[in-house]
Amino acid sequence: MTETPAARHYSEQQAGSLTSGDELLLPDGGRTAEIQRVEVESDDFGTPAVVLAYLTGGGTIRVAAGSTVRILDTSASNAAVEAAPDGVTLLPVSAQGPGGAETAGEAPGGAAADEDTPNTGTHGDEQPRKQFPAAGEAAPAAPAVVVPPQPAIPPAVSGPSAEELARIPEPQGTPEAVVEAAAEAHPDAVGVLLLADKLAKGINFKSGSCLKDLSDLAHELFVTLKDPEGALAVADLLNVLPFDGNPGRWASVEASLALSSYICRQDRQEDRAEVYEKLLRTPENQETDPFKARMNAKVRQRSLNEPNLYDKEIFRSIDNSNHEAEREWRLLRLESLLFLRAHGGSETIGLGELQRRISNELEAVRA
Repeated sequence: MTETPAARHYSEQQAGSLTSGDELLLPDGGRTAEIQRVEVESDDFGTPAVVLAYLTGGGTIRVAAGSTVRILDTSASNAAVEAAPDGVTLLPVSAQGPGGAETAGEAPGGAAADEDTPNTGTHGDEQPRKQFPAAGEAAPAAPAVVVPPQPAIPPAVSGPSAEELARIPEPQGTPEAVVEAAAEAHPDAVGVLLLADKLAKGINFKSGSCLKDLSDLAHELFVTLKDPEGALAVADLLNVLPFDGNPGRWASVEASLALSSYICRQDRQEDRAEVYEKLLRTPENQETDPFKARMNAKVRQRSLNEPNLYDKEIFRSIDNSNHEAEREWRLLRLESLLFLRAHGGSETIGLGELQRRISNELEAVRA
């Protein structure tokens, strides 16, 4: 830890934006310390709660995630020097008196003071006199006012372009007609007929239960009936829906996009799969606040690294010889794996391992 000269400039930022190498102003307000590394602790609900800043010289500073801290702005002095005219030297604030005026004394080079101003120094109520340079010397400039830089805002990530969206085929007729065609292609499939009967009454894209039925129908067509074309036709009814901020409704769209991405990857339609994956990620990149965006990314990465694959539930069903329950849990596991696959894997499960696990689950639920 080092003493902090009064001449240093500071900028304010949220605690969640701290990074290694930042010079943090300590709670005593008189010293700074360099941050070696930063960790974030979340509460029991997964929300970032406390930022732990480990200092280079030892010790840890705990800061609430939403608090504002001050760090040494090393760019301030550099910016002031760069902005000064040629031949002008900026005096440090530590060499100035009250109000930023220079302290009394001899001028640079021992030049005489202003004859109209008595050399009173700083005694009494009289102001210290200004010094003037000798002939041929440059006059010192007033201290530069440096505005702390604004925190960096991550660029907004837009959805697919119109050209990319054109890779998704238009539906053949109304949404009800698409569902009816899927049912006619599989007249003996009870699961498809039950879902088709519910959707034949009218498809309302603002209804969460309706979106869930469409997603379930697409999965039934692909997983059980091995009909990727029919599954894509139904899934595309959901895939083009924008994120409306409702997590419940978006969960069905998300599952449909992940399934569509996998089907296209298997069919070597790489360009079309990329569109589905970009649509899947669009809600994750809409946050413009730097701190919130950073925290959301950490939480999202943690969920990708530690996905819920329902191991306990599946093993319990196997022990109880409950094959129907086992199949339902495996279907949920399959959705989680497809979601990971659409994100390109995670830090703990690579694409090769994901492909193997997805194949195993498909074989298990189709048996």
